[in-house]
Amino acid sequence: MSEAGQWIAERMKTQKNKGFGSFEEATRLQATGADIIRLELGTSSVDTPDHIKQGAKDALDAGLVHYGNLQGVVELREALADKVRTLNGIDATADEILITNGLTQAAFATFMATLDAGDEVIHLEPGYPQHPPKIEIIGGTVVPVPLSAAFRPDPDRVEAAISPRTKILLLVNPVNPVGTVYTRDELTQLADIAIRHDLLVVTDEVYEFMVYDGLEHISIASLPGMWERTVSLFGFSKAYAMEGWRLGYAVAPRPLLEQIMRVTMNESTHPCLFGQHGALAAVAEPQTCVKETVAEYERIRDVLHGRLNSMPGVSCHLPQGTIYAFPSIKGLGFTSAEFCHRLLTEKYVALESGSFYGTSGEGYLRICFAAEPSERVVEAMDRMEDFIREMV
Repeated sequence: MSEAGQWIAERMKTQKNKGFGSFEEATRLQATGADIIRLELGTSSVDTPDHIKQGAKDALDAGLVHYGNLQGVVELREALADKVRTLNGIDATADEILITNGLTQAAFATFMATLDAGDEVIHLEPGYPQHPPKIEIIGGTVVPVPLSAAFRPDPDRVEAAISPRTKILLLVNPVNPVGTVYTRDELTQLADIAIRHDLLVVTDEVYEFMVYDGLEHISIASLPGMWERTVSLFGFSKAYAMEGWRLGYAVAPRPLLEQIMRVTMNESTHPCLFGQHGALAAVAEPQTCVKETVAEYERIRDVLHGRLNSMPGVSCHLPQGTIYAFPSIKGLGFTSAEFCHRLLTEKYVALESGSFYGTSGEGYLRICFAAEPSERVVEAMDRMEDFIREMV
């Protein structure tokens, strides 16, 4: 009798996918009836705004339930072209935008279209852990480069990591999990490196609207000499509480975008047609819902930041963007994974280990302050502080 393992490709046997970290353990424990406060996933506790739902409902009622444009609904791409010109400073046309099944698919298709086996991708860490497995499945090699101690990009470290096989510089800005928002000067230095070494830049900007304290989000593709060598990836999940809708988009010069679309059209044809009309409502209508959401997240961030820094052995920098705090617990004598496991099983609070985001994340935790209503976030901090004070 054949065993299932004999059919598995060699590239899958060596692939280093970490799964979803604390999510699986928290889900199992929650299934027993435990009252788990779940701050481990990058999700939102708020509902998708009504006008976005209505856009999808109207499309359903109009019978838009069949095949659509392989590149995405034209009206949506036109609205997004206006958006990226106005807000991101990227002079793209509707023909240079591809609608995808979430930013995740856009990233995978980009790597598939651009990487050959053995090509290297520079990935700044601590960083989003779901991009490296995509690269490795394709046969690329991930080269982790640590951020500075203050979680800023270090151009010297980036340049030192470049080899003859380096093809892509991968950026996430604002940075999941640490909350850094790259400055224009930092992006200019990274752009200079990309131009000097003839690298493609792939940039994940899903948190573009989650920026606080009056800071500015800057798209690296808007800088001189960068449009022709950048694939900019965006999504609807975070700004519009649309994680389950699975809609994102890639912006790139037409010759490059055509090759990315060759992947998506063979992988899934096109995204959900009526869902795209919900996304059109999100982009075309006034952005009041986004501004209100960001203001609330900033308020919760400030509360969380104060609570964390009042706990023994814990210190936390102020996140500039995203929906995450990344506190240090190095003074407590636990590994990140040990702390998360004990906090979950003893106090029913699910956080994510900093080591999940790369070796330089060890000694830290990632806390999503958007994943539960604010009162539950405060309760989670009460439980966490009780746990720490019982230990010290």
